[in-house]
Amino acid sequence: MPNDFSSSGPPFHDHPQPHIPIHNERHMKVICIGAGASGLLLAYKLQRSFENFELTLYEKNADVAGTWYENKYPGCGCDVPAHTYTWSFEPSAKQSSLYASSDEIFQYFSSFCEKYELQKYCKFKHQVTKACWNDTTARWELEIADLTNGTIFLDSCNLLVNACGILNSWRWPDIPGFGNYKGPLLHTAKWDPSVDLNGKHVGLIGCGSSGVQVLPAIHPVVSKVTTFIRSPTWVSPGHTTLQHVYTEEEHREFETNPDALLRHRKTLESSLNNFFPVFIANSDVQKGVRAAMVDMMKDKLGDEGLAQLVIPTWGVGCRRITPGPGYLEALASEKVQVVFGRIEEITEKGCVCDGQEYAVDVLICATGFDTSYRPRFPLIGLKGKNLADIWSDEPKAYLGLAVNDFPNYFTFLGPNSPVNNGPILIAIEAQADYILKMIDRWQTENIHSFSPKAEAVEDFIAFKDSFMKQTVWDDACNSWYKGKSGKNIALWPGSTMHYLEAIAEPRYNDWDFKYTGNRFAFLGNGFSQTEKDLTADWAYYIRNQDDSPYLSRGKRRRVVTSSGTIDRKGPLGWM
Repeated sequence: MPNDFSSSGPPFHDHPQPHIPIHNERHMKVICIGAGASGLLLAYKLQRSFENFELTLYEKNADVAGTWYENKYPGCGCDVPAHTYTWSFEPSAKQSSLYASSDEIFQYFSSFCEKYELQKYCKFKHQVTKACWNDTTARWELEIADLTNGTIFLDSCNLLVNACGILNSWRWPDIPGFGNYKGPLLHTAKWDPSVDLNGKHVGLIGCGSSGVQVLPAIHPVVSKVTTFIRSPTWVSPGHTTLQHVYTEEEHREFETNPDALLRHRKTLESSLNNFFPVFIANSDVQKGVRAAMVDMMKDKLGDEGLAQLVIPTWGVGCRRITPGPGYLEALASEKVQVVFGRIEEITEKGCVCDGQEYAVDVLICATGFDTSYRPRFPLIGLKGKNLADIWSDEPKAYLGLAVNDFPNYFTFLGPNSPVNNGPILIAIEAQADYILKMIDRWQTENIHSFSPKAEAVEDFIAFKDSFMKQTVWDDACNSWYKGKSGKNIALWPGSTMHYLEAIAEPRYNDWDFKYTGNRFAFLGNGFSQTEKDLTADWAYYIRNQDDSPYLSRGKRRRVVTSSGTIDRKGPLGWM
């Protein structure tokens, strides 16, 4: 049998490399915007599974981890159990407590980067300022700002991945007179540790996750806090009653007995996955959790008047359930003054509500981020379309991953991803796997470009909108999950586990593929890649028994999930 594959086979003139075996892995260049959790995971998985590629992660910060590098305010931490906030394949036995601090989470991702030598892909203090698709060359052309010296240079790639994240473009509150305040002004996402809060009267704007974490953290050192609350929020009872610091004995067991750590992780993960029925409006689970949370919050507050102000009337989960060990107790303390309602004006001394001025020594804004999903730089697709303009009223993506008319482009945690539906990092893993399955097709076939079909996107959005009507996410609450129209633009229509099944296998019929030459040119010279490998088993398919994967989704699922091994009993009426 000939093994000179450079000359075997008939010529195929419309394929750039006609004399190679099927599924040749052509060189590809991938650019990822951001070296936070998602960007690092993409680098890890690309490095683990692929060859003949070039990868660059452009990161505006001086280090990895994105949100966890940037957020350093007092009390900052994760609002889900720390052992569920690790990659499924990369446990950590070092978590100090059930709910980890931002410093610990940053260290986890930093260590992950070092362990797998991902720094070589990262260009820190570099910010993408523009990206344009060139359909003639089938490449993304980017402008990059070197934040160290202020210069701008150009780069290009075959495939572009946006891993900027959702909660990292922080913003000051849009309040009249905001620039008038003369005292120290802080934002939770841009914390200045040089500002001394000891003995100060502090004003705190906002009662989302950041505000709820800040208040109990600064409460012991300040003389007084005036907290401005525009709308009520649910405070999770689990976070106020079940915070647990791991003992030395537990740490030793986790470090020496991987199975013990695995059991603990699975217990916590299963608990998060079990929470999704709460989000179904008027379900028995929703009603039961709501009643329990009302009782708990009233007990912690100990003030009926305050309880009427801060306990919501809308369903639990309409906006993100807020963590807060010690928050309710601090809110009810003598040190804290609660001012409920919209701030009318910022003055030189403080804030005006209902015509009354509240003077403070330091003003902290826990006022969140730009969650519009619009790119923070011009992102130009086919026909000169700017995604920021297209998404000005409502962002529409394909399964939270891709956009019609933006070829060879993916985004992590795009619109309608499972960001509050259950465990989040496993959803990011599923997105990375999906992206790389599409990239694999591009690398091993003569594909020019691909993007989701417009009708596929519209059908998904229609399904999502219909589904949301049966959930608490459709309630009348003020939430970053909702866009200008009031529609839910952030969340997936189902649980996280539902998402894992939904995107496990790409639906290629939902995509428009454009080819270079004959779409079957990738068939090459008639030989397989196995025949090219003289060290491979050329009869690999011969075996004593059928141990091949099952071909139906149902059987594959039951094998993967170890169906039949757990006796779980409980109400399933919500299904």
